[in-house]
Amino acid sequence: MGAMIDPDRSEWDVIVLGGAAAGENAAQYASQFSGLSSVIVESHLLGGECSYWACVPSKALLRSVEMVDAANHTPGVSARLDPGQVLARRDEVIHDLDDTSQVQWALGADIDLVRGYGRLSGERTVSVSRPDGSTKVLHARHAVVIDSGSAAAVPDVPGLRAATPWTSRDVTTMREVPRRVVILGGGAVACEAATWLRGLGAAEVSIVHRGERLLSQYEPFAGALVGQELQDRGVHLFLERTMAEVNRPRVSQTGQGCIHGGEVRVTLDDGSVVTADEVVVAAGRVPNSDDIGLDSVGLAPGGYLDVDDHQNVRGVEGDWLYAIGDVCGQALLTHMGKYQARIAGEVIAARAVGSTDVLPSAADGHVGRPQVIFTSPEVGAAGLTERQAREAGRDVEVVEHDMAVLAGTYLMRTDYRGWAKLVIDREDDVVVGATFVGPGISDLVHSATTAIVGQIPVSTLWHVVPSYPTPSEIWLRLLETLRSQRHAASRR
Repeated sequence: MGAMIDPDRSEWDVIVLGGAAAGENAAQYASQFSGLSSVIVESHLLGGECSYWACVPSKALLRSVEMVDAANHTPGVSARLDPGQVLARRDEVIHDLDDTSQVQWALGADIDLVRGYGRLSGERTVSVSRPDGSTKVLHARHAVVIDSGSAAAVPDVPGLRAATPWTSRDVTTMREVPRRVVILGGGAVACEAATWLRGLGAAEVSIVHRGERLLSQYEPFAGALVGQELQDRGVHLFLERTMAEVNRPRVSQTGQGCIHGGEVRVTLDDGSVVTADEVVVAAGRVPNSDDIGLDSVGLAPGGYLDVDDHQNVRGVEGDWLYAIGDVCGQALLTHMGKYQARIAGEVIAARAVGSTDVLPSAADGHVGRPQVIFTSPEVGAAGLTERQAREAGRDVEVVEHDMAVLAGTYLMRTDYRGWAKLVIDREDDVVVGATFVGPGISDLVHSATTAIVGQIPVSTLWHVVPSYPTPSEIWLRLLETLRSQRHAASRR
């Protein structure tokens, strides 16, 4: 019998609690690649946040803005975008918030699906509250994998919640582009949203951020370059500021992304006022762990789940409970969640057949931790920043170079702006961190991740020849600069 939706059975080898991208991967590794039976318990859309409200729709919006920007920086070429068509394309890639294709994929991969809200209710046991009001109890022979994800954090600012602010879900699925928007936050979500809102025609976009610079988790030049570009495009930056009060006298909710209320008055901590049509909260995430039955297995509800290098949840007797994706707090990135799912899937399969001599470990993959922020300019990073490396007690040297002086970037646009930096461990002479900022740099991140995870010596990187003329030539320039720095230091 093939996989089914709400099948008439109660026991599987593996139960996955939550059907986002990571959960799908965990179930796939159990069923397709290991021969174990698996089921996903999901109360909403199979595919989760990334497929419908985060990575996929945001990149669909940003891609159109990027294409117009690239064309208008190319002599002899010009372009414009149609916001209505861009939003229609966004709807197409998120399948109009319909998960039929995802369900068909799961069934084709021999993964069962149970619709409903699942909670742990004991060892290897999940109770599912179903849409019809009934409860179905599921049992796992080998493992339960938690992939319950995270949700947008809404700070306790007076009047903010009453003003029905947009979160990342609303701004990625908006039905029309607001004329005036104020964004709370200065991280990746805030900067990307400001980029597409302004690019799609929002007349006034403001960012309110408590830090002294945007993207504070990255090398300082990343936030500086992105902030300068946003300002050049007319985005107002209120740095080292917080919201003191939000006031919206008239509010009416007509559906996600379609709040048509009165204007919003945002009072900042210095007394200044920003007036907008919508407020977007992009001030971090909180794990969805307060109502998943953790107390039934001796864990406190709420907070991120502490996991080991096999993705096992610490504090639970036995090796049956795993956590992947945002809920374990290791790296709130879809590709890292899917990586964790692959590790967990392989560990579960090995333990199921008693092959436990050498179990896969997620330690190496977390060392690389690549990320791309699709602003203009793009920001790509892997490994550690210089500050993080030094705080970890590493003896490091750094090398930096201007991305704009390369033939490949000059051909992309004559007014190219960008920067690159490597962080190198002196003792082992390997790259432990890399950051690139500039248009078209996203593909450089994988080469950096390879160098970091593979611990490739700098002497070997000299023989990894970059293609000409492409942005990858920055690797050669960085290594040449490093050689010059070392030569100068040896002569002192």
